[in-house]
Amino acid sequence: MELGRLPSVRCLWGCGLALSVALLGASTNRAQPAASQPNPQSQSDSPDKSSNANKKDKNSEPPTTRLKIEITDPNGKPVGNASVYVRFNQTGGPLHKDKLAELNLKTNDDGSVKVPEIPQGKILIQVIAKGWHTYGKWYDIEKDEDTIEIKLEPPPHWY
Repeated sequence: MELGRLPSVRCLWGCGLALSVALLGASTNRAQPAASQPNPQSQSDSPDKSSNANKKDKNSEPPTTRLKIEITDPNGKPVGNASVYVRFNQTGGPLHKDKLAELNLKTNDDGSVKVPEIPQGKILIQVIAKGWHTYGKWYDIEKDEDTIEIKLEPPPHWY
């Protein structure tokens, strides 16, 4: 029984090898004429490709913004030592997808914090301060510099 099965396995293996060699030879033959003969269209396409590459480079870096966030209580007094979380989409993640980046900052005694340059667009700002209700809101930032004023609310009363 083993001897009857052995020739069919050899035949299949040999046919598969012959098929792969034939396909490999066909693909290399197809690529050689294009490389050996100059094509006037390929020369005219090169400036377009380089201009498209330049456009992609310019578009790959979105415009940035610098934010100043001022945190106050309902009376207008600054809230110091508040935790400020700034979340934004950052390009160039795995497989060129946007990823959500986060900055963790603290306000100084005058209740303000300066955010380093981040990409313009949708930005989530969350504020957590001891003795105050947690704040969170999405902002659509389209300016080079902007100041965001946030008034914290007193915490809810628990009965």
